[in-house]
Amino acid sequence: METTRKHSKKRDAILECICATKSHPSAEWVYQQLKPQIPDLSLGTVYRNIAMFKADRTIQSIGTVAGLERYDGNTDPHTHFICTDCGRVIDLELVALPQATLKEAECTAGGTITSYQLQFFGCCADCAKKKN
Repeated sequence: METTRKHSKKRDAILECICATKSHPSAEWVYQQLKPQIPDLSLGTVYRNIAMFKADRTIQSIGTVAGLERYDGNTDPHTHFICTDCGRVIDLELVALPQATLKEAECTAGGTITSYQLQFFGCCADCAKKKN
């Protein structure tokens, strides 16, 4: 039985905030962005709605970066580059695993792969310039 959710302006605003940015925000960032427009918004409301969006696969978690879980409104398979210096997360839309690698992973797992996340870590161009 499918659960029907009541329409919520706060929920819509939270989802829009996550999907409207490529910065891969944390819940705290979303809260800070929306608080001026929605004074009665609580951080708990942001976290509860994000948990619901993750469970529904409306958004995805890209993991913890600099101590904060970060989210992506783009749920299509794509790759991320995460700067280990500044914590910036960059979408690498054109980088994908070769089909042969996916098939090999399926054979090794003995199952079917429905999605994947691939992340590269290193120093972004801005941080590299600062170091030089």
